[in-house]
Amino acid sequence: MLHLRLIAPADRSESVIELLEGTVGTAHLVVLPGAAREPAGDVIMCDVAREAGDDLLRALRSSGLTEHGSISVENIDLSLSERADRAQEDAPGEGVDAVLWESLSEATHEESRLTVTYLAFLTVATMLAACGVLTDSAILIVGAMVVGPEFGPLAGVCTGLVRRAPRLALRSLTALLVGFPVAMLLTGAFSLVMDGVGLFSKEDFLKPHPVSEFVWQPDAMSFVVALLAGVAGILSLTSSKSGALVGVAISVTTVPAAANAALALSYGNLTETWGSFAQLLVNLGGILLAGTLTLLGQKLFWARMRGRTSARAPGARSTGATGS
Repeated sequence: MLHLRLIAPADRSESVIELLEGTVGTAHLVVLPGAAREPAGDVIMCDVAREAGDDLLRALRSSGLTEHGSISVENIDLSLSERADRAQEDAPGEGVDAVLWESLSEATHEESRLTVTYLAFLTVATMLAACGVLTDSAILIVGAMVVGPEFGPLAGVCTGLVRRAPRLALRSLTALLVGFPVAMLLTGAFSLVMDGVGLFSKEDFLKPHPVSEFVWQPDAMSFVVALLAGVAGILSLTSSKSGALVGVAISVTTVPAAANAALALSYGNLTETWGSFAQLLVNLGGILLAGTLTLLGQKLFWARMRGRTSARAPGARSTGATGS
């Protein structure tokens, strides 16, 4: 269940209440007339089944409430109420399958910005991966994958394409196109400094690295893994399964490939440089393709679910158009 706290101007309050009362899956409606001071208006609270939340949020936004009032949404971890149980039964589908597009857009908006923190995380992750590649340490390579923040912009591009939000897609793409070159450039400089102090060496780089050689040898399996990771990553975001997202980070070799490209270039090994760069592109492309298709599939699925619900309850109030 989701908990909504709304502030509605007095002249819009009744229409908002009617909308909430007519939405399948709502419960526990509370109205506090005149309780809000900034902005001034009525405070309206209710609980709504997660699977009905997206339509309701879209309808509330369409009503102009975001311009003249406010909408706050919280996840309810525990709700002991028969009325809440009935609301979840009445709502279409299952809550764990539901996509809250507003929440997804907000999450990817925050994670897809080209910020100093984003660049710092990506650079540190790439440097860690460089250490892991040179020492052939699986632990360091996996650690670098977990630290890397690149899935946020990747999800932002997918969300922007599906929601037809070019600004979100462009901002996310910029974070990728600027972030990786900057991280690779700084990692190349880092490797030269480490070589200068005797911690890295060309001899160590040229030694066989059975644990990490996959990062510069892309093949069909690399693309398959990227596709699967893209599906799992998007599902983890839309279902709020953060633990699954960690597994996605570990499964894809974007950061290690970028690190190996920087190392190989600093030591003049163009074969591994191009191989690593190709591995990076294969992984990024596979994730973007699978993530976009997954979101499209979810969008079509929930459009069909809403259609079935409308057919079963023709008298129920509609809370918005099909997903966007």
